[in-house]
Amino acid sequence: MSSVLSIRIPKRLKEELESLKEVVDWRKEIIEFLEERVKMYKRLKALDEIHSVLKELPSVPKGSAVKSVREDRDSN
Repeated sequence: MSSVLSIRIPKRLKEELESLKEVVDWRKEIIEFLEERVKMYKRLKALDEIHSVLKELPSVPKGSAVKSVREDRDSN
């Protein structure tokens, strides 16, 4: 199933699109562009959510990772 999306564009642009309609499938181009943008914005939204969760986690004292690695190496 599909839906209709209407937008207003400058007349000059519409004329340029019309002049290239034998060369370019504008419908296909626009759908592909919108699909890519949706993917990109979904990723950005997910990153924002991850950052929000990370901000709420308690911080680890500086040097903890180094200390843990040293302890692990020394235990062998």
